[in-house]
Amino acid sequence: MAKDQHMSDLSTEIILHNYPQSPVAEKARIALGIKGLSWKSVEIPRLTPKPMLTKLTGGYRRTPVMQIGADIYCDTQCILRELERRYPMPTFFPSSDSGLMWCLSRWTDGALFDLTVKIILGSAGDALPADFAEDRGRLYLGQDWADGLKAANATLPHLASQFRAPLKWVNEQLSDNRKFLLGTAPAAVDAQLYHLVWFLRGRWDQGPTFLSEFENLARWEKNVEAIGHGTMSEMSPKDAIIIAKGNEPITKQNTDAFDPQGLKPSMSVTVSPDLDGGEQPVEGEVVATSADTITLLRRDADIGNIGVHFPREGYRVDIL
Repeated sequence: MAKDQHMSDLSTEIILHNYPQSPVAEKARIALGIKGLSWKSVEIPRLTPKPMLTKLTGGYRRTPVMQIGADIYCDTQCILRELERRYPMPTFFPSSDSGLMWCLSRWTDGALFDLTVKIILGSAGDALPADFAEDRGRLYLGQDWADGLKAANATLPHLASQFRAPLKWVNEQLSDNRKFLLGTAPAAVDAQLYHLVWFLRGRWDQGPTFLSEFENLARWEKNVEAIGHGTMSEMSPKDAIIIAKGNEPITKQNTDAFDPQGLKPSMSVTVSPDLDGGEQPVEGEVVATSADTITLLRRDADIGNIGVHFPREGYRVDIL
């Protein structure tokens, strides 16, 4: 195979930077399974520092991150949108309700995910390794994370009751023996809810007992698990960087005339999650914006040009 053809093939290869225990990575892995895609897995550390990952992202440290060539997709919002754009069939949206599904995802990925984290971290209590407790506590509970962990531990029955009601609603949705949440075909919403159930069952010692009440949910859970993760093979972090170095970002400049911040191509900005998690903002030049996403151009001395994609919802953009 000619060298340029080899690099062309690598420019479209899906690379997921993740680690096995990550619930949000499990959402992305199930999404890849729904699409039936082949992909490379780069295992990243569970805790910071993550130097090989942040060299690509410019500082973003959350899991997972998807890479295709020299384009880096941060947050599963961006990952699922890009997979649907590149591989429209089978679709993540088998009904005409894609807008409602995206709205629902902000609940599963927001308040419901935060609730899941509090249950799992709170139930672990003093058994949590100190470095893990500090890292995740600061990320999800803010500067006063130690007090937040104590509060979660003290209010576990209340927290569980707050999760029980949504599970009852989903269990009722599945009571007509449908295979997936929308019917016979899996959808994005299945991956978006499944990763929370997967997290509760696998990481909370009372999870299996708590979930045993919901028979329809358990049947659905097995159906989603059976989808699998597509076809995965391992890749080293160094090889992922070599691929980024050998390619150029694909996004063309675009101005959104309705952008509330007046963002335009070539503006210098920073992007960061819109909460106080103590995370490093990513700095770059605006390439394109929309209501859904923003793409930055970064220039790394070793890699060259990198396109980094973020959602707009849930992320803060500051003009420099």
